[in-house]
Amino acid sequence: MRHRVAMLLSGMFITFAGTAAAQGAPAFPAEPPIRDLAPLVVSGIQPGPGLWKVRRGENTLWILGTVSPLPRRMEWESRDVEKVIAQSQEVIEGPGVRIDADLGFFGKLALAPKAFGARKNPDGQTLQQVVPPEMYARWLVLKDKYIGDDRSVEFYRPILAAMELYNEAIEDIGLRQGGVVWPVVKKLAKRHDVPRTETMVTVMIQDPKAALNEFRSSKLEDLDCFAKTLQRLESDLGTMRERANAWAVGDLEALRALPYTDQNEACLRAAAQSGVLRKRTSDIEGQVAARWIGVAEAALAKNRVTFAVLPMRELLKPDGYVAKLRAKGYAVEGPSAAAPVEASDVKSEKAPERTPAGR
Repeated sequence: MRHRVAMLLSGMFITFAGTAAAQGAPAFPAEPPIRDLAPLVVSGIQPGPGLWKVRRGENTLWILGTVSPLPRRMEWESRDVEKVIAQSQEVIEGPGVRIDADLGFFGKLALAPKAFGARKNPDGQTLQQVVPPEMYARWLVLKDKYIGDDRSVEFYRPILAAMELYNEAIEDIGLRQGGVVWPVVKKLAKRHDVPRTETMVTVMIQDPKAALNEFRSSKLEDLDCFAKTLQRLESDLGTMRERANAWAVGDLEALRALPYTDQNEACLRAAAQSGVLRKRTSDIEGQVAARWIGVAEAALAKNRVTFAVLPMRELLKPDGYVAKLRAKGYAVEGPSAAAPVEASDVKSEKAPERTPAGR
């Protein structure tokens, strides 16, 4: 899961990165210096990392770990992945959350002005009025560096202002969110006629008008998300670029060694714990994990070969999704250094040809 909540209300996506509810006044780190970073980002055709293997008897689930952001000017060389997808019976999509409302076109159009208003702080407050002074001073330095003179963002809720700042910053250092891996995987699945299984958890808002009005007037506990975004942009841009480069060239050891800080987990919790969602659903993160793991186990039970994508952190974390599969008794094998997928690795596991009747 990219650990961001895409909320479809009134015909537009309001994207949350989330935050944990703060208990009392959180302690914010002292302001570190902002360093100018040379744009040394890899470009051109790059191999990406090797694949993980999860086995149950003769059945194998191959997993590609993804990171975000990635180098903007790179092209992913996907030959190894195509070898696997060509022999697969199923492609499992990445985890995530979709919050939707069944409004129809005219219903979404009618609520559009309210949705735009929901981006802003209640009662017309500005960021300067809702965040601590020392944090706002840090925001101004970063905003001047990456956004410039745009004043509209000063009225955004902290969680949305942080996202705007983050997106501008990563673009400035030659990185981009999305658009590298999944479009290629989707095209390969279509080319080889392999069905895809979605693992997104959809939360349907039954009372979208009331929920939107409630959201517009409510205060989110999103200072933790805002603070961690500032901290990441102040101190982690160099590491973020190194991580993107390491993924591009397939350097798994570097990915393991690099510290992984991700403000999105804090931001997801803020969105999930908002009163609007908390009253309408429960334990979103747990539902997402259970959904992806359940789909993976079903695939391992029925398919000789399955391909999946998963955030790299869920492959490397000691309590991540793959660790949970290992704890259930599945055999897990990480990619060895510079060990591409051989055709024989997959062909030996190929299932009988699918027929139209069997699809």
